[in-house]
Amino acid sequence: MIYYLGLGTNLGDREANLRTAVRLLEERVGEVLSLSAFYATEPWGFASEHVFLNAAVCVRTALLPLEVLGRTQEVERAMGRRHKSVDGVYADRVIDVDLLLCFDEAGGLVRMERPELTLPHPLMHLRDFVMKPLAEIAPEVVRRLFPAADGGR
Repeated sequence: MIYYLGLGTNLGDREANLRTAVRLLEERVGEVLSLSAFYATEPWGFASEHVFLNAAVCVRTALLPLEVLGRTQEVERAMGRRHKSVDGVYADRVIDVDLLLCFDEAGGLVRMERPELTLPHPLMHLRDFVMKPLAEIAPEVVRRLFPAADGGR
């Protein structure tokens, strides 16, 4: 399975946080195939004086989506994150790992709608901090899935 993940951090040494997250994802989830540049972005959905650093990563693994979700949450906890955003209430964070897209072995888009996980990520196309790094590492995927996307906000 191929997964595209979004990474974000706005506390502490942001670049080190992203690099640590990528290393832990490789250890706990699977082989990192590509990593975007790091993008400085303003907070989205809440006010904060701390600017985010965001990236996208592509990972290959045999794990199923809910298993990947569990592993990404382990990475967040290992890095010191204690609370996930709930009901659209966002806050500063040392790391955030979001599952954006998943493709099966045949290249088919995996769709899932569960309380704990929706794939593709339902808000990704609205978020410039997701779409820019994703378009950098997977331009063909973005063109195919979001042909009318304006790159988000």
